Amino acid sequence: MSEAVKHEPRVIPYVSAINEGIREVLKEQDDAFVAGEDVGAAGGVYGYYTGLYKEFGPERVFDTPISEKGIIGLGVGASATGCRPIVDLMFMDFIGECMDEIANQMAKMRFMFGGGATLPVTVLTMAGAGQNLAAQHSQSLEAWLAHLPGLKVVCPSDAYDAKGMTIAAARDDNPVFVVFNKASLALSMDVPEGAYEVPIGKAAVRREGKDLTIVAISRMVHEAMGAAEKLKAEHGIDVEVIDARSIQPFDTETVVKSIKKTHRALIVHEAVKFGGFGGEITAQIQEEAFDYLDAPIMRVGAPFCPVPFSPALEQAYMPNADSIVKKVVETLEL
Repeated sequence: MSEAVKHEPRVIPYVSAINEGIREVLKEQDDAFVAGEDVGAAGGVYGYYTGLYKEFGPERVFDTPISEKGIIGLGVGASATGCRPIVDLMFMDFIGECMDEIANQMAKMRFMFGGGATLPVTVLTMAGAGQNLAAQHSQSLEAWLAHLPGLKVVCPSDAYDAKGMTIAAARDDNPVFVVFNKASLALSMDVPEGAYEVPIGKAAVRREGKDLTIVAISRMVHEAMGAAEKLKAEHGIDVEVIDARSIQPFDTETVVKSIKKTHRALIVHEAVKFGGFGGEITAQIQEEAFDYLDAPIMRVGAPFCPVPFSPALEQAYMPNADSIVKKVVETLEL
């Protein structure tokens, strides 16, 4: 846990933390509402809207038609006219259905209106593989969004951050995408009651180390932590693990500070390696800390192919602790 909040210990899963974050926002902001497919009485396909329809009513938590274009259009229009909507895109894969609204309206409207429009819209969506949902429901496309000026993009890796980043996103006056990970929903940890923020644009050092820095995104933070333990036990390698948390804006300062200590870097994300956000992190390290590097910056990501439906092939496709260990050993030339 990176932000100290005094509270009685209370362990809840990632999915419940999201629910609490949304509830705190609806309690705090009278002009906030939730809209999306099956977010009402059904509580959402993954259950993180459970109970909100009953508590806040159909005017503040309501189902939309099956139209991602309409959902994002609703969020853009409502936010530009004074509301603070939370809109749900059931799977991140569906952003292709509404990319014109995202890229040409949501991201740009504030600038094209000379600052006359404010768009405090929060988009909650789900990414990642590992549940045998095949190629159209398992992608990690955060790099698409981070490339668009005007959007903020966060990828909470644990329950504490899932709640705190949901609240921070809803309080922000800019469009923010909160990208959750479906394979992380059951991961539990100590989460405070009440409202708190996890800052957008600030990475977290999850493990101190001296031999190599791993910068990980979303669920890969947990794989990196597992790899760090294996590397320590089997090779005596002391790895530092940084949870990027926010990729737009990205906390270059924290990463560079770590590189100046460890002199080596490995970037890990679940998204396809080619064209993934790891390439941007690599470029920033090269620009800011090249003289401190003792080895090439390495990356671990998914292979350049659609996510397989076959459980065995999907497991082979996804990066994990073992693939991270292998790449670290290669980087250190052991």
